[in-house]
Amino acid sequence: MVGQSTALKKVLDQVGLVGPADTTALICGESGTGKELIARALHERSRRKHRPMVTVNCGSVPRELFESEFFGHVKGAFTGAIRDRAGRFQLADGGTLFLDEVGEIPLDLQSKLLRVLQDGTFERIGEERTRKVDVRVIAATNRSLKQEVEAGQFREDLFYRLSVFPIDAAPLRERLDDVGLLAVHFLEQACRRLGVPAQRLKQRHVEALQSYQWPGNIRELQNVVERAVIGAKSGPLEFDLPKDSSEQQRAFGEADKSKSRTSGILNYRELKRQERENLLSALEATHWRISGPAGAAKLLGLRPTTLASKIKALRLREE
Repeated sequence: MVGQSTALKKVLDQVGLVGPADTTALICGESGTGKELIARALHERSRRKHRPMVTVNCGSVPRELFESEFFGHVKGAFTGAIRDRAGRFQLADGGTLFLDEVGEIPLDLQSKLLRVLQDGTFERIGEERTRKVDVRVIAATNRSLKQEVEAGQFREDLFYRLSVFPIDAAPLRERLDDVGLLAVHFLEQACRRLGVPAQRLKQRHVEALQSYQWPGNIRELQNVVERAVIGAKSGPLEFDLPKDSSEQQRAFGEADKSKSRTSGILNYRELKRQERENLLSALEATHWRISGPAGAAKLLGLRPTTLASKIKALRLREE
């Protein structure tokens, strides 16, 4: 992890504190802030550093394969199970399991994850034998799991089990002191990888990079630097940034000053939570009838197919 900002130093201090403690940690932050690097740093400072760190991107696992991905299966357990397969918990035995995008785990499977976190036991799909593992779990999310708990999308007991030691990965716009150092680091990497003569970062380059708000965080900075190196094969080193980056920076500053004037405005997650509550109210008022003159779709002014899609997307169920 490259940098010297106060925000990064705080993270490094936390890593140094909890790394050897072998406790569960939850890394929170926007996409592209280096959450996996923090997880690897925790693993490298633990007694498990000579054992594997196994990573699962929970957002890329199909819903029907979550249980097999985590716990494994035996041959013939389901269609397509042509051989025995060890799950990620078994593969990480003695080491660390990194659950990236942990907020994507389906609600009805979270209880099984909670069990293995609490007592270290699980069964493969199709097998009666209970297996025991010794795994340290580090989780990461770009969501507010507290809001997910309030919205009924994440188990409260699992949230508290994962967040024994929370670590916040600061966005790059709050680490402007690190932008120049990171750019130099990525510049050297890209020049070596692309076979381009070593390039020098000038002060005007640093100032331009620091004037941008980096919605894509460190990953976006790395991409911007790589594009500049590719362009340097036929010309000077120049960074392709939005023309209005300075205006964007001023807008962010004004937004911070006017929080009191905009306190009544809902963010995206609050809007989604409000939508969910509104849909539930309509469904309960119509006894979960979707279509027809007395259905919830009519009440909400939606097509029945649209309402059915929303119910599925929000995982609404009749109690």
